[in-house]
Parts: sequence; structure tokens; C-alpha cells
Amino acid sequence: MSLELEETQVDNTGLWILAISSLLVAVVAFALSRRTARQLAQITEMYWQLKFDHGELKAKVDPPKAAAPDPQQTFVPLSQLKR
Repeated sequence: MSLELEETQVDNTGLWILAISSLLVAVVAFALSRRTARQLAQITEMYWQLKFDHGELKAKVDPPKAAAPDPQQTFVPLSQLKR
């Protein structure tokens, strides 16, 4: 009977070690995912800021060109086009 009791305690100890190590792995994975999410948010913010700054600088260097004046419209009778 004492042999069965010792086997049960060894089995329980192994299960506890497995459970605790699994919990540690989960905590480390959670911490890494939060850090990665923070880095992604920072990189995204930097991207949009850079895109905005590029647009402003491009507008300063290349001002918009003046629109071409509207062409003068005149009436042309169809009889002249058939000739």
C-alpha cells in the first residue's frame, strides 16, 4: 500500500511541475505579445507621421501648378464639318 501512495505522490509532483512550467511559459508569451503590440503601435504611429511630414514637405517643394485657362469655345455649324 505504501508503494502505491509513493507512486501517486510522484505522479502528482510531476503534474505540478508541468502545470507550473506551463504557467511560466504562458506568462512569458503574454509579456512578449504585449511588448510586440506596443512596438507595432509605435511603428504605425511613426509611419503615419512620416507620411504626413512627407506630404507637407512635398507641397512646399512642388507647389501646385496653375490650372490651364479654359479653351475658348466657339460655335461650329455641322455644315462646315461635312465639307
